[in-house]
Amino acid sequence: MLIKFFYTLRAAKLPVSVKEFLTLLEGLRAGVIGADGVPTIDDFYYLARTTLVKDEAQFDKFDRAFAAYFKGVELLTDFTKDVPLEWLRKHLELELTPEQKAAIEKMGWEELMETLKKRFEEQKERHEGGNRWIGTGGTSPFGNSGYNPQGIRIGGQGGQKSAVKVWEQRAYKDYDDNLELGTRNIKVALRRLRRFAREGSDLELDLNDTIHKTAANAGMLDIRMIPERHNKVKVLLLMDVGGTMDEHVHRVEELFSAAKTEFKHLEFYYFHNCVYDFVWKNNRRRFAEKFPTWDIIRKYNKDYKLIFIGDATMSPYEILQAGGSVEYNNEEPGAEWLQRLTHAFPKYAWINPEPQGVWQYRQSIALVQQIMHQRMFALSLAGLEGAMRLLSK
Repeated sequence: MLIKFFYTLRAAKLPVSVKEFLTLLEGLRAGVIGADGVPTIDDFYYLARTTLVKDEAQFDKFDRAFAAYFKGVELLTDFTKDVPLEWLRKHLELELTPEQKAAIEKMGWEELMETLKKRFEEQKERHEGGNRWIGTGGTSPFGNSGYNPQGIRIGGQGGQKSAVKVWEQRAYKDYDDNLELGTRNIKVALRRLRRFAREGSDLELDLNDTIHKTAANAGMLDIRMIPERHNKVKVLLLMDVGGTMDEHVHRVEELFSAAKTEFKHLEFYYFHNCVYDFVWKNNRRRFAEKFPTWDIIRKYNKDYKLIFIGDATMSPYEILQAGGSVEYNNEEPGAEWLQRLTHAFPKYAWINPEPQGVWQYRQSIALVQQIMHQRMFALSLAGLEGAMRLLSK
């Protein structure tokens, strides 16, 4: 069983080595987990993650592979039934023609959630390749590895990037703000937003005035000091993390690192896919240390420049529907919170790391662009310069 688990992790593109796998087996033989010699699946999860995963950035990918292999995925909605793992095994890849894809009907939100409840009550066995039951490889809106424009992904890996709900709890990693940039282009672009002023108690030498006063004193040295120049611009950075943003981690870290260098007054928070009623600062403690979005709006003055960083790639329900979040049942649609934020901070922009050529094919990107009043810019040199020009007006 564990050999298949090892190959499952490798298939999920996790850099797991044979040596690390042997360390895991050694730990199991030594009985390092489990009270009274009986380890639980949670015990094994933490031991496996500790021995096999070398980088926190891989936690999310590991969680998904682990959940799909051992026990499906953990429930995040109000349902109480477990999904048998065998229902979620992938044995074939579904290939549909464009005409067949166009013929698949989308369910509405209420119908989708109600139908899933009924499937839990009715289904007794695994299904594959169908259009009704929870399974794999078909056109059903419930399961994985098939095709449906707006379904609930249960287990497996996302492919269409359009799931309404993702039935699992996932771990994200904070963006690294100490990354050494290979180019100065991002910093140069961000400097368009700087506004310097001399204030505070930190002093630096005023060379010109020192020379002038020394000359006026017939050569008697007269050192003059002035307050140090600081960038007065205040920036509030809200960053999407996890899921489809995993593809853009390096570029976002470059931008985050540059922003930390260029702006003395920088505040940042994380969100996933869309902003709702809370954000967080530490991805390890994102459920334990929440910051209500209303508090963010009240805490910072409207002179802060609001910058969103995210690919805006999600199900449209996450933006338009109460309860549409893939992770929990939000009471208000994401669009409401985006509008509140942009109203509270009149100088705002959205930076999108997704290639601009695909924006027109993503319904969610079009919705966010509309809410942002078209203030969406690509994560490129030209895009950053355009965003900074807009924010500096």
